[in-house]
Amino acid sequence: MRKILVVNAGSSSVKFAVFAGGVELLSGSASEIGGASRLKLGAHVQALDMPDHRAAVAASLAALAQAGHGVDSLSAAAHRVVHGGQGFVAPCRITDAVLAGIEACVPLAPLHNPANLAAIRALSALAPALPQFTSFDTAFHASQPEVATRYAVPDEVAALGIRRYGFHGISYASLVQTMAARGPLPRRLLALHLGNGASLCAVLDGRSVATTMGYSPLEGLTMGTRSGAIDGNAVLRMAEVYGIEGAARILNKQSGLLALGGASDMRALGQAGTPKAAFARMHFIYWAARHAGSMIAAMGGIDALAFTGGIGENDAGIRRGIMAALGFTGLLVDDAANARGAEKLHDTKSLVDAWVVPAAEEAHIAAEALEVMDVEDEDDTATD
Repeated sequence: MRKILVVNAGSSSVKFAVFAGGVELLSGSASEIGGASRLKLGAHVQALDMPDHRAAVAASLAALAQAGHGVDSLSAAAHRVVHGGQGFVAPCRITDAVLAGIEACVPLAPLHNPANLAAIRALSALAPALPQFTSFDTAFHASQPEVATRYAVPDEVAALGIRRYGFHGISYASLVQTMAARGPLPRRLLALHLGNGASLCAVLDGRSVATTMGYSPLEGLTMGTRSGAIDGNAVLRMAEVYGIEGAARILNKQSGLLALGGASDMRALGQAGTPKAAFARMHFIYWAARHAGSMIAAMGGIDALAFTGGIGENDAGIRRGIMAALGFTGLLVDDAANARGAEKLHDTKSLVDAWVVPAAEEAHIAAEALEVMDVEDEDDTATD
């Protein structure tokens, strides 16, 4: 059975997991790279000097080898790359041309793609014989019509790549696959990925037709530290006062739940018991429901909704608030089921189904890599 190493690299961390047959065998992470770095493998955590991503990847590979999952036992590595631009709309094997394409997308995702590239290049140097594949967070939304992705700006501005891309695509693709495995896929499905980063997606006949994030992950819902949707002229005014870098820092790292309630963690806000914390939670619910109305309009109605992500899976109060606000759709909530975090959230008389779908992005990335490998094997067989 083929084993796939899945790598999800951030600016100061590398998360990794090994899968075989769709089952996670082991997972871990290298965190605070370049600082007080730590390596976690399973339940074991140790302080370790990891000044850069190459050192973090090397330490991760060494730890996996000690646990019986050395490079020689792996069939491939698969990466999450945040931005694939308009060119990468499906998972693929990483080649020099693909690397160049990911590099070309760095201006579109300067906070994410460089870290993704660093992990890919580190693994190439440390295990050059190991095939590498990638899945793109933007790819699921490539099915959206131009009317949904085009900003109303001049052609020369659009030519810079200024358009709506959408993110959390790997999560949404995994959610759709899970829903389809449970039974007939709802034709008009509202998917809610709610975590520190949060977005909604309108899924019509299994395909993305609209989503709340746009050119960057900043647009849309209130998030942990991101403002969500904000008027462009307000951004320009902030840039005048704080400079471009200052405005970017405020909008991406100092806003959202943190600015409104004093904490970016929804659990902490739920436990705080302060008026500010309560308002932050209310703000999150209000804008999630308000944006949901837009997604429902894009689908021409709603048959079901599904929550995923850390908040979506674990915060019954947030789920209840959003579903109550969507009561106009005919959604009736089973409050007892919601309170205990059941898979099925809707009442038997509800006109709209409501579900919780655990996030399984890493498993989906591994599965997509295997699919590409299977296609390559078939092509090789046909050529022979």
